[in-house]
Amino acid sequence: MSTDTNKGFLATLLSLFDIRNVIGALLAVYGIILLLMGLFADPEVEKTGGPNANLWAGIILLVIGAAFIAWGVLRPVVPDAPGSHEEE
Repeated sequence: MSTDTNKGFLATLLSLFDIRNVIGALLAVYGIILLLMGLFADPEVEKTGGPNANLWAGIILLVIGAAFIAWGVLRPVVPDAPGSHEEE
């Protein structure tokens, strides 16, 4: 493998396991679960005083999860080339 291929593979691996993508994916999964619970389960508005808490929490988590994933895609981690740092 050439160094360009290694750098491309390393960049893909770093962007895949970037903490912003992991957090965004987890928030999106929980958001989908809460959104579905808010849409199809008993809203239990007596406990919350009116609003459907699962529905609103699911929507908010999906928006925040999408923001984290967009942040990771728009500002990816770019690895330095091997040996580019000079030791002092």
